[in-house]
Amino acid sequence: MSDVLMPRATAVWLLDNTTLTFAQIAKFCGLHHLEVKGIADGDVAENMRGVDPIAGGILSREEIKKGEENPDHELKIADSRIDHIPQPKRKGSRYTPVIRRADKPDAVAWFIRNHPEVSDAQVIKLIGTTKATINNVRDKSHWNASNIKPVDPVTLGLCSQIELDEVIAKAADKRRKMDAEKAARSEGPGLAPAQDTPAFEPEAEPEDSYKKSISADDVFRDFE
Repeated sequence: MSDVLMPRATAVWLLDNTTLTFAQIAKFCGLHHLEVKGIADGDVAENMRGVDPIAGGILSREEIKKGEENPDHELKIADSRIDHIPQPKRKGSRYTPVIRRADKPDAVAWFIRNHPEVSDAQVIKLIGTTKATINNVRDKSHWNASNIKPVDPVTLGLCSQIELDEVIAKAADKRRKMDAEKAARSEGPGLAPAQDTPAFEPEAEPEDSYKKSISADDVFRDFE
C-alpha cells in the first residue's frame, strides 16, 4: 500500500505534468495500472483536480527525472523535511527515587494538616504512597512518627507545582459541590405545624374547711 495521501489526485498530476509510464505512476500511488490508464483516458476520476506531489514534499524533481529517463525506475517517496517529534512516553505508575521515599510521610502529614479535603486516593496517586502509610501518619502510629514533619510535596520533589495545584483545585471543587448538596437537602428554619391545644379549663379550687358541710350542732355548740 502506498504512503501517498491522495493517490488518484496525485496520479492525475503526474499524468498531466510528466512522461512517467502508467506502471511507474501506479506503483508510486498504490493503484492498479489499468486504473491509471482509466484516469488517462478520462474514464476514472473524471474532472478530478491533480495534487502536486513536489509541493507536498513527497516526491522530488530529481526523482521524477530519473523515472522519465528510465522506465524501469521505481519512484521513491522523498524524506520528510519536518523533524521528527518524539511522542511522550506513556505515563505509568509514579516512580520515586529511593532517596526520596523516606520523605513521603512528611508530605502525607502536610496534606492532613493543610488540605484535609484532598482524598487519600488523590494523595496516593500524586506522591506514590500507600493507604497504610496515610492511616499510620494520621493516627500517629507510624514507626517514625516522632520525626515526621509536614513538608510541601513540591519542596520534597515528589510532584510538580502544577500537579499539586490541580489536585487541590479538584478536591476543593468537589468539597464545595458536596457542601452545596448537603445544604440543599437540609431543611432551614420554618414554621412548625399548628398543634391542637386543649380548651382552657380553670383549675378546681381546693375546698376550704369552712365550705365543708356544717351541721346545726356544730353552729350552736359554742353557745352552750
